[in-house]
Amino acid sequence: MKTLALCSGYGCRGRGRAARGHGIADGGRRLCAACLRRLVVDLQSLPRLFVACEQILGGGRSADPAARTGGSPATGMPFNDAAADVRSSLLATLGSWAATVADERGLRRPRRSVADLAGYLERHHDWLGRHPAAGEFSEEVTRLARRARRVTDPEPRRRIPVGACVEPGCAGELTAYVRPERAGGSAEIRCSADAGHRWAGEEWTRLGRLVAGGRIAGGGAGASGSAGASGSAAGRRGASWLTAADISRLWRIPTGSVYRIAGEHGWRRQCRARRTYYHGGDVAASMRQREGRVG
Repeated sequence: MKTLALCSGYGCRGRGRAARGHGIADGGRRLCAACLRRLVVDLQSLPRLFVACEQILGGGRSADPAARTGGSPATGMPFNDAAADVRSSLLATLGSWAATVADERGLRRPRRSVADLAGYLERHHDWLGRHPAAGEFSEEVTRLARRARRVTDPEPRRRIPVGACVEPGCAGELTAYVRPERAGGSAEIRCSADAGHRWAGEEWTRLGRLVAGGRIAGGGAGASGSAGASGSAAGRRGASWLTAADISRLWRIPTGSVYRIAGEHGWRRQCRARRTYYHGGDVAASMRQREGRVG
């Protein structure tokens, strides 16, 4: 008989999946398949993030607003405290979990480097996914990866809710991450449940499933309307709303073209803090239609 249990992974307990509830872990595991895949992806990213932290220890820019820089007592050179803290946490946390695996399984401990420790834990991820502390392990690794990314990514990204993940059977939510300061467009769409579900911003228009059957929250192909239509609670509830700058970066078109297409297609819109936002479903439908004509 198959043993099923609620997933204790951070992806199911965290805010990304709180509204949808926990996934199901089977086969004696304590993590669902999505949280287990996310754990592996995060473990694989940690050595690279550790090296990136090392590269900015000399006072390089940090995306973390709480990052501190001070002077080295010996040289007076700038020192990035946040990067140093992350590196120390990575080594300590991964070392502790590797010791747990080695001691409980009667194995030899790996060399104490982030690359060796992360690789060791990745090789034993299935065993860790069945461990009573699998949920804690999942949370610590995810939080470490997030901290490291905040420190090493010098350009903060604006988050734009897109809607439900388009991959079959996935209960995650898609979010577009846009760099406001970078010209020429730089965006990425990621899934909250599975780190392997991600697309470059320009691929959004090729994901026809995003708008098929109203997959983009609050919108569907062929939607139309005006500022008045967006005023209703139904128009606002659950919808993704994009600025002209967001649309320009996601689809790599001039801002002037955004305003022109918005008028031609009657995109629903709303104003907040003197900024105009366009309905994500309307935008996606128009861009798919536009791409079809260009293709």
